Amino acid sequence: MPQSTTRARATGFPGYSETLPRRPESAAVARRLVRAALAVWALDELADNGALLVSELVSNAVRHARRASVRVIVERTAQWTVRIAVADLSRIRPVLSLPELSEEEGRGLLLVTALATRWGCDERGWGKIVWAELEARR
Repeated sequence: MPQSTTRARATGFPGYSETLPRRPESAAVARRLVRAALAVWALDELADNGALLVSELVSNAVRHARRASVRVIVERTAQWTVRIAVADLSRIRPVLSLPELSEEEGRGLLLVTALATRWGCDERGWGKIVWAELEARR
């Protein structure tokens, strides 16, 4: 059973997070969480890109992490900025690669780079948090 939380953040907006099993089907749950948070914040214009970003971040965690769960976090860090993050218990950092045209995988972080205002990876003693930010048009 996924564990969800909602907490107020320094920006005054609630943040949303959910612990999900490290399985491919968790990407669909993560997309719903992102879309719901963006709807609450009236930032629907970011919903499609947010759903794509979280799908890629969850897919990478499912593919490369080694524990049973991942945590999806959606925060409004400023009035027009949203940070979408996936935490996992692996310390292996994501690597942006340029796959050959014939390769079917390996383009996730290229997509994240194209869609996000910025993205990064924060190391923790227990693993890492890979995040991407989106900004709404003002």
